[in-house]
Amino acid sequence: MAKDYVALLHLERVSKIFLTDEVETHALSDISLQIMDGEFVTISGPSGCGKSTLLTILGLLDTVSSGFYFLQGRAVSTMSRAARAAIRNREIGFIFQSFNLLPEMTVSENVALPLTLRQMPSSEREDRVQLALERVGMTNRARHYPRQLSGGQQQRVAVARAVAGGPSLVLADEPTGNLDSANGAAVIELLQAINSAGSTICMVTHDPRYAGFASRKIDLLDGRLTSRTA
Repeated sequence: MAKDYVALLHLERVSKIFLTDEVETHALSDISLQIMDGEFVTISGPSGCGKSTLLTILGLLDTVSSGFYFLQGRAVSTMSRAARAAIRNREIGFIFQSFNLLPEMTVSENVALPLTLRQMPSSEREDRVQLALERVGMTNRARHYPRQLSGGQQQRVAVARAVAGGPSLVLADEPTGNLDSANGAAVIELLQAINSAGSTICMVTHDPRYAGFASRKIDLLDGRLTSRTA
């Protein structure tokens, strides 16, 4: 039986304008978009087209200049910064191209950090970290530091950190950009497994090989949607 999808997030005529030295830069223009619960969506387009800006808005790291953003039916674009931060910590996982692991922390400590900020009890936190590291095949590196890991291993840890809290939405910004083809493919396989387990994935990528793994591809050009391929 086919899965019944419902909208996880909904953008309604969203625009983002940056003002510098009295110059307006229209990073996003009139974006209307729905991403359904359980989808694996890629966002593609040339450099400077607004992909990363869109991802930061979806992740509640930035706000819209106009329009509305609804996440699970809530108008998050009108919420306070503190309210957005609370939702971001509990419901959204992030994976970055540059890994963004803290060098002074071990693998386990890096994965646990979002859970610590959530003030999760230590026993539950330890269980979640263990499970997340098992999912990405990194339990044997739990006490290592990022400098002791390869790029592919660091990105696996970053994936574990993103999913340890059980987010409904995982946002990945060029997660294969600093990896060779073998490690890039391995990270995509991890994301597919996480998606199959129930998380919605939204991934920015320049690589057409990886865009093809998604259930839907969104193309941007000059801050506007050009296609929403099913």
